[in-house]
This record gives sequence, C-alpha cells and structure tokens, in this order.
Amino acid sequence: MVETASGSTVPRRQLGRHLRELRGKARLTVRAASTALEWSDQKIWRIETGQTSMRSLDVEAMCRVYGADAEMTQGLMGLAKETKGRGWWHAYGDVIPENFDLYIGLEEAAERVQQYSAELVPGLFQTPEYARTLIREGYPDVEDEELERRVHVRIARQTLLTRVTSPLTMEVALNEAVLRRPVGGRKAMAAQLDHLVELAALPHVSIRVVPYDAGLHYGLMSGSFTMLRFPLGGDGQPTEPPTVYVGGFTGDLYLDKPNEIERYDGAFQAIWGRCLGDEETTRLIQQAARELRK
Repeated sequence: MVETASGSTVPRRQLGRHLRELRGKARLTVRAASTALEWSDQKIWRIETGQTSMRSLDVEAMCRVYGADAEMTQGLMGLAKETKGRGWWHAYGDVIPENFDLYIGLEEAAERVQQYSAELVPGLFQTPEYARTLIREGYPDVEDEELERRVHVRIARQTLLTRVTSPLTMEVALNEAVLRRPVGGRKAMAAQLDHLVELAALPHVSIRVVPYDAGLHYGLMSGSFTMLRFPLGGDGQPTEPPTVYVGGFTGDLYLDKPNEIERYDGAFQAIWGRCLGDEETTRLIQQAARELRK
C-alpha cells in the first residue's frame, strides 16, 4: 500500500534513495523488481523518487527481494514509519538505529552546501586526528576497530570535494571559536588549521570566519546548521527541494518547507556578511596555527 504523500519530503526521499541503491546493487531492473513484487513499474519509480510514503511491511518486502541485510532492513522499515509532520526529527535510537546515517545520502546527492559552524570544524573538512578525537569523545566505550571504521567513513566522504566530475561546492562560515579550540591537542589542531587553508584554495570551496570582534551576529541565535541544494533536472527545476539539516545531541532535524528554507537562507546571508573576506580569513587561520605551534 502506498499512502498519500504529505508533510516533510525528507524521509520519503531518503527511503527512495536507499531502495534505489539496493536495487542497483542487486542488479535488478525496474521491470524485474516490479515483477518480483507484483507491483507496477510506475509504483517502483514513484517510491524511488520519493513521491510517496510507504508501509514498513512493503519496505520489508522490497528489502527481501533486493537481498538487504537485517540492519539495513530495520533502518529502512523505521524510516518508512517516520512522521510526516512539518519538520522531520530523527531521534537517535528510536525506530531508526543511531548508526544508520541518513545525512550522508543527502550530502552525496547535493550540488551545493552552505554551512555555519559555531564550535567545530565541519566533517568534510576534518583531518583524521581531529575526527578521531571527536568520535572517541562522543563514543568513549567504542572499540578501537569500530572507532577507526567511523574515522574512515568520515574521511572517505571528503572525496566529494576532490572528485573530478562535479565536485561539491561549499560555502562555510566558521565562528572564530572553531579556530581557537585545540581539539586533539595543539599539534593536531595546528595541522587541522593547515588543512583548512589547503581546502580554501580549491576553486569550489570558500571558507570564511566570523571574528570575535564582529560582536553579536545571527549565527549566535541560529546555532550551527547546514543548507543543501540539489542539481537541476532536465526541466530546469531542482531534482530535490533544498533541505536544512540541524544536528543535535539526541537527534537531527531536517527542514524543507519553503518558508523554513527562506528563513535559514536569510540567516546564512546575514552571517556571511559579517565574515572576513577570503584572504583575511586565510591570514587569521594561519596566524592561529602559528600560535598553536609556539
């Protein structure tokens, strides 16, 4: 049974994306999948493009046909049950397992990311040592093997910035506090700042800092957030609506209503307007690195 689509489109889009990937890995055409499930080709297409919501039992049937493992099946069944409310709150440990990272799928599909970070270096910009320190602090009981796996996943995501075809465009505003907090120790943080300077030299990456002397600015009220925008389709319209992601300690918030996007877009533009320019930012980062090495 396919239900009428309503509310936030994020759960449906993510569910469709995962199911499409599973079908591809199983090397099944849409026709073969629809035949196995006794559905129409159109239904498979609507599910994979996020145009409909689904019952968890139907998702389970698709996972069985596609050969998905138990963990993936559990995650996708939980995703099918998620709220269709105004915004979508993904609570950790709820119907979707905490390690089922839904944000990664959005990030991989995005064409452009605008981000404000108040306290920490964004994941796509982190060095292995910086990432390792954060993950160990957040999950103190995790085994070393699992820790390294998580570090590897985070670092592997950074190929989005270096891929030859359509690298991800990023505009990132950092609160100056990000530069001053020696995560992993002074040496590791100095290396992290060097890495920021290297990334800022990429033509599709712009990193700017909101200095302390900017005083009160919009980011202090909005908090950290990420806005993702997606490629245009053949009709000249975005393939997916812009989405705002706000990470939290116990869960993540996803917003995609036009008025929500407009408000966060205004916030980002206001923050960007209080930032130092590209060259001034580079000099400040380099100065912070030198101070850490003293």
